[in-house]
Amino acid sequence: MRHKKQGRKLGTSASHTKAIRKNLAVNIFTNDRIKTTLPRAKEMRGDVDRIITWAKKGDLHSRRLAIAALGDAELVREVFAKAEQGMWAGRNGGYTRIYRLGNRKGDNAPMVIIELVNEAVAPKKTSDDGKPAAKSSSAAKSNAKASGGTSTKKKAADTEEAAADEAEEVAEDSADEAEASEEASKVEGEKTEDKAADEAEKVEEEAKKEAETAGKAAQDEAEAAEEKADDKKAETKPAAKKPAAKKAPAKKDDTKADDKKPAAKKAPAKRAPAKKDDAKADDKKPAAKKTPAKKDDAASDDAADTKEDK
Repeated sequence: MRHKKQGRKLGTSASHTKAIRKNLAVNIFTNDRIKTTLPRAKEMRGDVDRIITWAKKGDLHSRRLAIAALGDAELVREVFAKAEQGMWAGRNGGYTRIYRLGNRKGDNAPMVIIELVNEAVAPKKTSDDGKPAAKSSSAAKSNAKASGGTSTKKKAADTEEAAADEAEEVAEDSADEAEASEEASKVEGEKTEDKAADEAEKVEEEAKKEAETAGKAAQDEAEAAEEKADDKKAETKPAAKKPAAKKAPAKKDDTKADDKKPAAKKAPAKRAPAKKDDAKADDKKPAAKKTPAKKDDAASDDAADTKEDK
């Protein structure tokens, strides 16, 4: 038995049901109207009325309770600002309105549109005592009889008009959503094209930079190879021969003249008269041949010239 279990289950667990109610409340405050099923719309009305009541109070405790219920401080600030501006000032409850749209295809669930009531409340007529004016019973009965036949027709016509208006609004909403989706797809396509163009430009720039760096590297390598070749050539070149020193012209005539000149004969020294034995010994000894001194000098000069030539 579900003792002390209030509220609808909505076909889910307790935590899931709580999350559904919270999300529905957040969506209706952000969009002012939403489309959902009838049980969910009826279940969320109490949460919306409670939050608007806290907003009309406007104290700190009420603000904290609203933040705990919605989980969005910025949305709570907007709701409290609307309440301070007097949006629901003359209305004491009934802050939502439900339009029935019929059953959904597939599961046949009843679909509705629930929206916030933002219109100002018309002031009620009051009597002189300050109490609301009460109609007499006879006037009320006569009015009821007079309008008895037409009221049902008017109600039927009003319901039909309301249903037609709702259908038109739903169609407009669907068309707006389709247009918004198309625009979003177009914007995304343009963004993707721009990104692709930017990426292609980046790739081209990178390729250019790589080509430039490769060309510079090739030029540097060629220059380095040329420098190495020049260095090797400089190393392999033979040393320049120094011009040979010019030989001093040798005086051939002098040397020849010296060679041709016979050795000067020395006059024999006058000998003292010796004894006969000594004279005989002297006659027996051969005279020592003296080499000409000038020939030795010419030979030494020729040897010195040959050394200088070497």
